Amino acid sequence: MSALLEQLSHQGRLDAGRLEGFFQEHEFPLVEGQQVTFVYQGQAEAVNVRHWIHGLPSSQALRRWPGSHLWTLTMEIPEGSRVEYKLEIVQHGQRRWIQDPLNEKLAADPFGANSVVYGEGYQTPDWVQPQEDARQGKLVDHHLDSKIFHDRREFQIYLPARFRRTRRYPLVIVHDGHDYLKYANLKIVLDNLIHRLEIPPLIAAVTSSAARMREYAGIAEHGNYLVEELLPFVEDHYPLLQEPSDRCLMGASFGAIASLATAWRHPGVFGKLLLQSGSFAFTDIGEHDAGPAFDPVVEFMNSFRREPGKPADKMFMSCGTYEGLIYYNRSMAPFFQRTGMEVRFTEARDGHNWENWRDRLQEGLSWLFPGPLWMIYE
Repeated sequence: MSALLEQLSHQGRLDAGRLEGFFQEHEFPLVEGQQVTFVYQGQAEAVNVRHWIHGLPSSQALRRWPGSHLWTLTMEIPEGSRVEYKLEIVQHGQRRWIQDPLNEKLAADPFGANSVVYGEGYQTPDWVQPQEDARQGKLVDHHLDSKIFHDRREFQIYLPARFRRTRRYPLVIVHDGHDYLKYANLKIVLDNLIHRLEIPPLIAAVTSSAARMREYAGIAEHGNYLVEELLPFVEDHYPLLQEPSDRCLMGASFGAIASLATAWRHPGVFGKLLLQSGSFAFTDIGEHDAGPAFDPVVEFMNSFRREPGKPADKMFMSCGTYEGLIYYNRSMAPFFQRTGMEVRFTEARDGHNWENWRDRLQEGLSWLFPGPLWMIYE
């Protein structure tokens, strides 16, 4: 039991008179070293924590204190962890998932928001928040009519602060770029890292796909679109450096597959890859258990593993240790190295979510594009 909760008990029963003050004095969930205690107060038939820690049952039951409506669960979360969760309330045979009403910390994603608990030692990086002294870049809207996909493709171009047409810039093409902007603070991160000289001024093509589960699953048309249509468009409109080492493909989950597949099918175009929580499902023998959406991914990955070539020169990989994908990522890291690529792989005690990917951007971008050492004169 939580040492703090022991203050509320007397011979194993709740001291209700101390409850209101206890809620006012503490933040929830209660974090005590590696112990985290989830707390819920309210009428229910059952209360469960629904989390995304692979390897543990996804539903953990809270215990109701006798003679009360207070529910608690204490579990161990390693130091430095970051865990997103919801509470499942069971009442009258109905189940509903809610954000933790005692916890103000939320993490947004395209499906809404989850409550989040920080294990002891975790800190939100300072470079993910706006900094007063950091000059801001800007986003410019563009579109092109794709002959490959027979549709109109809208995207944005990030231009760094003090952008000049008289100089040339590296290029990063970002899959799910608008989600990176909204949920991973991508523009703020780029502004801050450039300001701090941790990366050079660069241009980013912020792209998205309305049919990402199909388009990002490794199909050839997507890579053809990037190389034959998007890249020439950006080169025509903005001053870019021309070496493959100055071009990077970036993405998370299926976006990592799209990045790898494009570089593999178009060797010598992109010299760098930033792949986060890659959905690297493959089958050497037998069937896979990832679901039908992964069928084209598995087909691509099996083809890649048979004849990998050398997709790029440098690759940064990251993955959360609480993801089911961690096993695929761990197995692919040495495989990628054997292709001759220089590979850096980092793990974090986090899950398959945007803030995990956000927190790895400084390490990934600064390793692929080391910051300048020149003096700045105003």
